[in-house]
Formats: sequence, structure tokens, C-alpha cells
Amino acid sequence: MRLGDPGSGVANGLRIMCVAMLTHAAVAAEFYVAPDGRDANPGTIEAPFGSVQRASSAARAGDTVFIRGGTYVMSEAQIAGRDGPYACVVMFERSGAPGRPIRYWAYPGERPVFDFSHVKPAGRRVTAFRVNGSWLHLRGLEVVGVQVTIKEHTQSICFDNRGSHNVYEALSLHDGMAIGLWIGGTASHNLVLNCDAYRNHDPVSEDGLGGNVDGFGYHGKKGSVGNVFRGGRAWFNSDDGFDFIHAEEAAVIEGCWAFYNGYSPEFRSLANGNGFKAGGFSRTPVDRLPDPIPRHVVRRSLAVRNKANGFYANHHVGGLDFIHNTGYRNRVNFNLLGREPSDNTTLIDGRGHRLKNNLGFAARENEVARLDLQRSDASGNSFTLPVEITAEDFLSVDEAELTKPRQPNGDLPRVRFLHLAPGSDAIDAGVDIGQPFNGAAPDLGAFEALQPPITAPH
Repeated sequence: MRLGDPGSGVANGLRIMCVAMLTHAAVAAEFYVAPDGRDANPGTIEAPFGSVQRASSAARAGDTVFIRGGTYVMSEAQIAGRDGPYACVVMFERSGAPGRPIRYWAYPGERPVFDFSHVKPAGRRVTAFRVNGSWLHLRGLEVVGVQVTIKEHTQSICFDNRGSHNVYEALSLHDGMAIGLWIGGTASHNLVLNCDAYRNHDPVSEDGLGGNVDGFGYHGKKGSVGNVFRGGRAWFNSDDGFDFIHAEEAAVIEGCWAFYNGYSPEFRSLANGNGFKAGGFSRTPVDRLPDPIPRHVVRRSLAVRNKANGFYANHHVGGLDFIHNTGYRNRVNFNLLGREPSDNTTLIDGRGHRLKNNLGFAARENEVARLDLQRSDASGNSFTLPVEITAEDFLSVDEAELTKPRQPNGDLPRVRFLHLAPGSDAIDAGVDIGQPFNGAAPDLGAFEALQPPITAPH
């Protein structure tokens, strides 16, 4: 019998080895991290690791890292690496695989809080979590106290995503000096789901107004495609709620709320204060504009009482899609300001926009501004229809509902705020755009009135 023949010991050994490898690949491991754990431990539930950095070195595709509740007080000794001006405290370098992500999840029923208030590296920007890996799923983590130490132009970041196919779910990023979550580089197909970013303000750098501190930022380069922000809330961030300035590829915002941005919790005026800054190339030289210009989509979203604009085109070149949104008590609810494609100094009324079934009410200055109606597709909006909107059109105008706790599954809270009341002029006032609706026609705004049955799109 030759070596390798079906009955040989070598062949049997090879079969056993293959079965063992397949079994290992099919059985995912679980690791545990706890505030009182030690990195020298094996990472079991009885003897957990002490840091997520240690757990990230153990986890492979398909594995889950459960992070126990409590406070993790981070220190400068834990800085995992540096990238240019950034000191990255936690770095996730290893990737999962399609259908087998690496999961970094809060232990069920518990809330892990990562406190970065003691991490103040001199002359460095701080990134709390740098995510270079792909096929990762982070869920249920809370980040507080991320610092800024540089007095010149700078920024710090809670989560800086450079990987692809990642999911960020039920994160709470608050009470620090940093941007909540940032997507940059060529990162693609990432989902930011049901995350909150609030009370973030940098009082240290430049003028102390926090002009770089947004709740969520998408600033991808060419090749960064398929990124989605869904079910997010951003409030009391010193700059903007959601900021897509200089993004070179299109992204989507859907079902998100942005309110009170540009203000401190005491409503002291801070930086820009836009709810949704959906693009913009105000100073970009003509020869450096991306080709094609990205067309971002903002739909079913809510902007309330932001310092400046609710929904803002921000000098965008070309059009954007604003579909089924509600603006309330912003200085301007819908501002479509554009710039000439042929130069970066001439501002114009925005062209090429698609605005459908949007609702604006009680703007402090204007419901809509800087929109070239002749060169845009704008129909079925409260500001293009002969409808009269008053407070009586809504079930509630109580803004306190915006900060109610999320539902147990992480979805935005159930509210009556700015939902249409029976008999409202905004009910059935929209145009059919191929999405499901109740009644005879779509309603205006972010919330379809509950009038079953739902009519299929025509």
C-alpha cells in the first residue's frame, strides 16, 4: 500500500486533520472582558480578560467577545498605537469574514462604559477606538469623556472606522470633546444603527466653540460606497449633528433625529449647528472635485431646533435627495445653498435637488431657502403646496419626547411628537414616489399617519 492510499495511515491522518480544521472553523469561540478582569486570564466568563484590546488579539472570524457591564477607566498606558497625529487607545486590526463577523457585544442586560477622561497625551489627537478591521459588529458600548489637549486646530474621535462591512449598533457616545463616530478613507458598506451621540463639545482648541465636534461624520474618499446611518440621534453636539462635508461618495441617512446641535445644554451658542449637513465643497478647487459628485440621500428624518439649518446642502455642487423629512424650529428648516461647479467662490441657489414630501413648520426665519425651484425636482412639500401647517396639525409638539429612552430592541422611542393629527392638511398631501403609504396618497413629513391598511406603491 502506497502512502496516501485510502487505507493508509497518512490518508487517515489527513482526513482527521481536515475534520478537525472544519470543526474548529464551525465552532465559534466566546471570550469575556470585565472591569475586574486581567489580561493574563484565559478570557473565560469565570476568568475574563481585563481589556478589549487583549480580547481582540484572541478573537477570530465568527467569535464573540462579551463585554461585561461596569466602568472601564482608560489610561495613557493603554494607547495601542499611533497614526499620524492620532493616539489610538484601542485598535481593532483583525477582521472577521462574510457571514462570520467578530462580535464585540455588551453582555446581555449589562452596559459597559469606557471612560477616556484620563487619556490626555500631549500634542496628540485622541481616537478612543480605531477600527481598521472589516466584518466586525460592535453593539451596546458606551464611550464618555474623550479629551482634546491641543489648542490649535484639531479633533478627537470616539469611533474612527476605516474598515468595511462593519456594524455599529446601540452605541452611546456622549459627554466628551470628540466626534461621536467617523467613517473615512475607503471604508465601505458600513451600517451605523440605532446609535446616540450627545453633549459633545471641545472647549479647548481654537476659539473654544467646538467647531469640529459633530455627532456623526462621513468623509469617505473615492471608493467608499454603501455606507448607511439608520435610527441615530444626535443632540447638543457643539458643531453639527450629521456632517458629510467633502465626502467623495454618496451615503444614506434614514430615520435619524438631529436636534439642539450648535448649542450647549444651557442653549449657549457654540459652533455651526446644522442638523443634517448633507455634503458640501465650498472651498474645494474645481480640479479636485470628485467625479461624479456624490448624491447623498436623507429620508424619513427629523431636525428640530438646531442653531442654524435643519437640512443643509452646504455649498454642494449638484443635487441631493431629501425625501419625507420634517424640520421644526430650526433657523432655516431646509437650506439648499449651492456653489457654481466652475469656481469655488460663487454661491448660488441649489440646483438639481430632489425634494419630495418634506414638511417644515415654525422655522425661526425661513421654511426653505436658497433653492432653485426651476432647476430642481421639488413637489409635494409643505413649502411648495397650498397647505397651512399649524401646531394643531400634530399630535404633540412636546420636544421632551425626543430624549425618551430607546425601545428594548434599540429602536428610536415611540413618540407622538410631530406625528400628524387626524384632519391635518399634511395627510395625503404628498406625491407617490413608489414607497408604501396609508390612505389616498403619501403624507408629508417623516411620519406616516397610522391609517391602515397600507396602500402598495403605484
